[in-house]
Amino acid sequence: MKSLDRTQVYTKLAHWYKDVEESGFKSFQTVANSIALNYRSVLNYFLNRSTNASAESFNAKVKAFRSQFRGVRNTEYFLYCLIKLYS
Repeated sequence: MKSLDRTQVYTKLAHWYKDVEESGFKSFQTVANSIALNYRSVLNYFLNRSTNASAESFNAKVKAFRSQFRGVRNTEYFLYCLIKLYS
């Protein structure tokens, strides 16, 4: 895969968005609208090639852990367990 810069990606993204609009597929239009609202964040990847995948992974782990502790009333204990588990 060849390396693309932001300008090239912006152009390709604009062409893709136009194709989606012309296709008439509603499911693709939903994705296209999400990308249109967040295109700057998408393009930022091409500045330093970093993603927020590790943060998303950590958030998923916290969410799963939180679901196991439903009904826990002691917030301090919950946070203590969370810190011990993921630090």
